Amino acid sequence: MDAFILKKIVSRLFFPLPLCLEILLVGLFLLWFTKKHKSGRIVTTVGTVLLLLLSYDRFSDDFLRGLERSYRPFSLAATDELQVRSHETPVKWIVVLGGGHSADPNIPLSSQLDHSTMVRLVEGVLLYRQNPGSKLIVSGGRVDSSVSDAEVMSNVALAMGVSHQDIILEDQSRDTEDEARLLRPLVQNDTFVLVTSASHMFRSMRLFESYGMHPLPAPTDYLVRDTDTFSPDSVFPEPGALAKTTRAVYEYLGLAWLKLRGVI
Repeated sequence: MDAFILKKIVSRLFFPLPLCLEILLVGLFLLWFTKKHKSGRIVTTVGTVLLLLLSYDRFSDDFLRGLERSYRPFSLAATDELQVRSHETPVKWIVVLGGGHSADPNIPLSSQLDHSTMVRLVEGVLLYRQNPGSKLIVSGGRVDSSVSDAEVMSNVALAMGVSHQDIILEDQSRDTEDEARLLRPLVQNDTFVLVTSASHMFRSMRLFESYGMHPLPAPTDYLVRDTDTFSPDSVFPEPGALAKTTRAVYEYLGLAWLKLRGVI
């Protein structure tokens, strides 16, 4: 088993749902197979309360909001100094980072991309159309499939009307650090637009900047959406909230790993 797969497996032990289940299993073991019933009740209670907490929108939104609001949407950042500088020189590259896919030939092409990847690609294509003469770089290798993220993204972009000559594939990377390393020789010192999920943008920017690159952030795929209307989902724990908590934990674990290694 290579280090990449091992890292993925170990990190998932700390994701909200597996972590809560691990705590609950310890509690059940203490209750059923030992005489430490009091400790078992405490551990089981902790696991249950933690799972409930992590599954509430109010908690998950507060946990994820800081990451998603690290950068403003590209279209709203026109007054930022970096954004102004980018308009002095036409944007040459629109870089879209992959977020997973399922190369199932029995489903439509648009459904083969994971939700986050599809949203990123749509944003990338929109920015490509707003910047005539730019190239669309789709990035992502073969992680859980024999087909790369980049290849499927390219096929969808072609179906959306992007010219074949304007699409460049980076199909060797296995994670964001790989993407930054492999894209550095291509974009060199050019300023480019970087498209990824809002929650992933903070880590991506730090990585690309650590390689001496000059990305302009274009976050998309927002999960936290502020509203002043009441929703029944805010009363009950629900899977969507747990997914948002998981997304935040994933990013914070990634940042901690990069800082531990001195990459950022």
